[in-house]
Amino acid sequence: MNQSKPDIVKIRNLSKSYRRGSQIIPVLEDITFDIPDGEFLALMGPSGSGKSTLLNLLAGIDSADSGSILINGVEITTLAETELARWRSLHVGFIFQFYNLIPVLTAFENVELPLLLTRLSRKERRVHVETALRVVGLADRMDHYPSQLSGGQQQRVAIARAVVTDPTILVADEPTGDLDRYSAGEILDLIDRLNRESGKTIIMVTHDPRAAEKAHVIRYLEKGELSDASQ
Repeated sequence: MNQSKPDIVKIRNLSKSYRRGSQIIPVLEDITFDIPDGEFLALMGPSGSGKSTLLNLLAGIDSADSGSILINGVEITTLAETELARWRSLHVGFIFQFYNLIPVLTAFENVELPLLLTRLSRKERRVHVETALRVVGLADRMDHYPSQLSGGQQQRVAIARAVVTDPTILVADEPTGDLDRYSAGEILDLIDRLNRESGKTIIMVTHDPRAAEKAHVIRYLEKGELSDASQ
């Protein structure tokens, strides 16, 4: 664990509910916890426990009813939508279960997408993209389209896209959920390496105990409440 490092994420009294007709359904209730810089955290719990909701709040793609989320000194719950979009593009890398690659774009073009929002030149973008694809072991596949890649390779492209901007945090929502066991193992090893060798702070939602074993800390969500099970 990275207990000696400063906390990069500070969450205080976070609550979130959804409206269903005339009903208000609480999802998260008064959640408070910290994540040290360079941590690898797994969030587990039954379906509907609020894991993905919490992940989306941390990533700035959903808004809380109340509470505070401080990430690397920025209180994201107070940002206007345009400010939040800008912050998200620079500081959050997303890894999704179903890759979310654009089928008509090559691996290179998919990874380059987040960089189009930056001020990098075309030459600088190429260097960043090639580096990211090399990190995930796909430098020789950059001109391939998603349909020409295996599921595991597509997820590697998605990971390259997530890290190409050198984000503050990586959020992964069931990153191995659509993969066979061998490919899942390769992706978990890659995510683990990004944490150990590059010092990336990773927050991963998973149902898979084998995936959670890679994390430094496992936290369980159930009925909107959080408990801890450190390894």
